[in-house]
Amino acid sequence: MTHANILVIGCGKMGGALVSGWLAGGWPKDRVAVVEANADLRAAWSAKGVAAFATAAEVPAAFVPGAVLVAVKPQGLADALPPVAARLAAAIPRPLIVSIVAGKPIAAFEAAFGAGTPVLRVMPNTPAAVGRGISGLFANAAASPAQRELGATLLAAVGETVWLADEDQMHAVTALSGSGPAYVFHMVEAMAAAGVELGLAPDLAMKLARATVAGSGELLRQSAEDAATLRVAVTSPGGTTAAALAHLMPEMPPLFARALAAAADRSRELAG
Repeated sequence: MTHANILVIGCGKMGGALVSGWLAGGWPKDRVAVVEANADLRAAWSAKGVAAFATAAEVPAAFVPGAVLVAVKPQGLADALPPVAARLAAAIPRPLIVSIVAGKPIAAFEAAFGAGTPVLRVMPNTPAAVGRGISGLFANAAASPAQRELGATLLAAVGETVWLADEDQMHAVTALSGSGPAYVFHMVEAMAAAGVELGLAPDLAMKLARATVAGSGELLRQSAEDAATLRVAVTSPGGTTAAALAHLMPEMPPLFARALAAAADRSRELAG
């Protein structure tokens, strides 16, 4: 397998998770270069054998990227892109721009790097840090099949990938899976708090809640059965689980519908 050079702009939690995934999967260290403003992060990557620079201008001209991962925070994008665009101005062929910047449409990168620039927009989520993420992908028309495959390969290093039919679906993906881990974590908090109300010590209640959610997630991941079938299997008629679900089932679907709609609306506002 031929490994492309990958230039990473911003190597915090999500960018760092991706780089770690690539290296663990056998991507050569000399095929990755990191541009990171934080000196401590640069030192940490350098210690791992990955070339790290403070600015895009410092990246050696001999390092010609096949893809550029943009992993800065949305508010830092305006400052981050111009130096990278200048660094890549003469690059032929044009590298694939892979953006994991939340809320920023492909048009923003086409404007920064020029018309005809291949761009892949990605919405990952935080379980990528443990190789269990899932990423929604959408590429513009300038991205070749080979570049689409490269982008999917890079994201597959930290979990599953799904291709979207159109870019507007990113708002729904953001609401469901991008923000989704926070919903699960809050559910653990709520379950533990309810356990405390029933008389358990806080640390015991939290341990039970964490293990229950983590174990249920792993069971769902490994099972060939869908979530509804697994739910029915653990719910005896007239039993304790059925008593709890009699309260949860009427309330959770409309609650999640409202919550995800609010997240999707906010995603559209940020994109605008």
